[in-house]
Amino acid sequence: MAQVLIRDLKSDVVTRLKARARRHGRSLQTELKEILDKASRQSAVEARALADRIRRELAGRTHSDSVQLLTEDRTR
Repeated sequence: MAQVLIRDLKSDVVTRLKARARRHGRSLQTELKEILDKASRQSAVEARALADRIRRELAGRTHSDSVQLLTEDRTR
């Protein structure tokens, strides 16, 4: 099998990935392999279908203005 090295990941990304692995009862390495395997199998058509489904599910809901939220967060 091939090996891949990813350099300079932000520590918060690694922290979230470790938490995700714990939730799934896997090691970080196994979780990363699962994520990459799943991502490599998804076609653009499937990705668009998923995005369309999510848009339909969120249709009609009130959403906050993310620009305002980001501005507030940055001023903290």
